[in-house]
Amino acid sequence: MIQIQNLSLHRGALQLLDHANLTLHDGWKVGIIGNNGVGKSSLFKLLLGELHPDAGDLFLPPKLEIAHMAQEVSASTRSALDYILDGDQRLRQIQQQLAEAEHDHLSGRIGELHAELEAIDGYRAESRAHQLLDGLGFLPGDAERPVNSFSGGWRIRLNLAQALMCRSDILLLDEPTNHLDLDATIWLEQWLKLYPGTLLLISHDRDFIDAVVEQVVHMHNRELTLYKGNYSAFERARAERLAQQQSAFDKQQARIEQIENFVRRFKAKASKAKQAQSRVKELERMELIAPAHIDSPFSFRFDSSDKLSSPLLTLYDADLGYADRAILKDISLTLTPGARIGLLGHNGAGKSTLIKSLVGSLALRSGERHEGEHLEIGYFAQHQLEALDLNASPLLHLQRIAPQASDQELRNFLGSFGFIGDDALEAVGRFSGGEKARVALALIAWRKPNLLLLDEPTNHLDLEVRHALTLALQSFDGALILVSHDRHLLRNTVDQFLLVANGKIDEFNGDLDDYHQWLARQRKEGELARRQELDSDAPRENRSLSAAERKEQKRLEAERRAQLRPLKQALEKLEKRLEQVTAQLEQLEQQLGDSDLYSDARKEELKQLLANQASLRQEQETVEMEWLERQETLEQLEAELA
Repeated sequence: MIQIQNLSLHRGALQLLDHANLTLHDGWKVGIIGNNGVGKSSLFKLLLGELHPDAGDLFLPPKLEIAHMAQEVSASTRSALDYILDGDQRLRQIQQQLAEAEHDHLSGRIGELHAELEAIDGYRAESRAHQLLDGLGFLPGDAERPVNSFSGGWRIRLNLAQALMCRSDILLLDEPTNHLDLDATIWLEQWLKLYPGTLLLISHDRDFIDAVVEQVVHMHNRELTLYKGNYSAFERARAERLAQQQSAFDKQQARIEQIENFVRRFKAKASKAKQAQSRVKELERMELIAPAHIDSPFSFRFDSSDKLSSPLLTLYDADLGYADRAILKDISLTLTPGARIGLLGHNGAGKSTLIKSLVGSLALRSGERHEGEHLEIGYFAQHQLEALDLNASPLLHLQRIAPQASDQELRNFLGSFGFIGDDALEAVGRFSGGEKARVALALIAWRKPNLLLLDEPTNHLDLEVRHALTLALQSFDGALILVSHDRHLLRNTVDQFLLVANGKIDEFNGDLDDYHQWLARQRKEGELARRQELDSDAPRENRSLSAAERKEQKRLEAERRAQLRPLKQALEKLEKRLEQVTAQLEQLEQQLGDSDLYSDARKEELKQLLANQASLRQEQETVEMEWLERQETLEQLEAELA
């Protein structure tokens, strides 16, 4: 259990917490949310002992193992595999002691240490590390590469894998999906669902939070407020309070009108009926949660240029890639006004290559690229942030591209992106990644593009900015191509998916749930192919497996067995909770059997007991459903391994 009592915390002159209170129970999965700068990362530092409270108390159980994802980028020369294995400190301790015992020929001690290694599942440690590498998108040969040979984003993935490797009681993850693609994000989501310890998660990916967390802690006004349920439940609870304000209601209606216009555009396309229906569901939800964002400082738009060409841009029989290799071949693609396309595909399949080729920054290897007469491209990628002048302010950046505009006009425009007052005059070099991204988006929006090409635009953006970006893209009249691991953004802004895979681009007939299933099939087929290759080699050649083949075969078998362990642990945890809830319900029913309880004097007590009964019955049903789903998954895996 984590307990915070009357705790106050300062960072310099800024007070982050003021007599805050919070209790988190073992095994909870908690989302930590709040605007940038409220102290979410500082809360993690407090738990890690890197910061100390100015007043009040923090209580943590003794001998607690806390794992966290380091944000700094390591330049280690260790191999990626060894770097990840270092996350399991107990494993490394036993291995070190075993090496010393073997050096000193202490046979009795060697036997004890091998037993300890078996007890912590140490013989399968490399298999678990390979599983993490595969899930996070690394290639098979990457395990032996030194850490310092990877780029910054991939080193952050290694930091994440090292944290997941740790046998922790509490896991702290601060923006774990920032450097992940959609495939790796979906894999991590499934991994965290099965994590048996206490999880504290900071993330601005609302679909990711929704799928993983069961409680939300809102950091606001120097307080910590606990909500039951996921992020959507938090939004609804907060909106119910704010919706009582007339000003909130008025702004809500304007936002709903934006969504309705968006839905009407989808319904006009019979081929997009499934996507249109998802927008209708979003509209229903929007009516409930819009006020939760009523105090957001962001209200920007992407206005399209007045002049349009149709088509805007065409690729014909094009090979895309680099001088030494082609990534995509025989690509023909026509973009017309109103096209709204999301790109799906594995990391490295060619999504960014396609975007760069459409922009024109990457020359075609062959084929043709034709621009419409009035084409105006708005392009966002991570290198756009690096191209900003760090010594210039947001206002100066705009003045350079709009010298005829008045300062007031530019400042009003920047205000819609959250740069209010002196913020518009600050040097960009002092900004966070999220603030730099807002500057880049503002520069794009000012030019009024009719084709938006956005490659992971939400990295570093907080929930409020992502919400504003979603609304802005919904009302954008031009064409849009979007690459993003943020499923909420994809689901609510595009009406067509293209799958980039195996050097080709094909229309993906389905939604993101279908893509999730496609990914699962791809993993299963890849695993099956590896198994068949191992199984068929020896009989065909009438030889024994090599040492490397035997090692790989054992690793794959261990991985398959490993899939069962977290499922069984989760089922045991659910069974215990079901027993607890059932016992609590029985106790309540005994209390409700007391005839004196129904007197006027005990009306409030009766009301509370009935509310508790309803809550417990709902939890009982939820736990039972989750148990059934996981039991079915376990049975399927056991059948596959049989």
